[in-house]
Amino acid sequence: HELWARQLAHRYGVVFRDLLKRESLPVTWRELLVQYRKLEWRGEMRGGRFVNGFTGEQFALPEAVESLRAVRRDVQAGAQEIRLSAADPLNLVGIILPGERISAHTSKLIFFRNGVPAADIASVVSLA
Repeated sequence: HELWARQLAHRYGVVFRDLLKRESLPVTWRELLVQYRKLEWRGEMRGGRFVNGFTGEQFALPEAVESLRAVRRDVQAGAQEIRLSAADPLNLVGIILPGERISAHTSKLIFFRNGVPAADIASVVSLA
């Protein structure tokens, strides 16, 4: 079960039960939780509240925590915009992020402002 826990942590950076609901996994959240606690005890992951709006335990890789802190600093300094392929596993729009779900096509880009999907229609651009 530790391999699954590590794979999911490396995929998402921060893991929590609601995030993994969309995954078809051969392990349960309870089994993963045991592994994440062990990884936390070893100093390989951190437990805490990293993503607002979700209840329950959350675990993050140390580098993910640092990235989240850097984003927060950037947001305080001014707007941050990024583009993400709709096919990226981090396309969580309509799953845990606000907005309608955006299908995973490699020909689409999603624009984010300050970590939130841009609200306008132009926020999803087709590359084809």
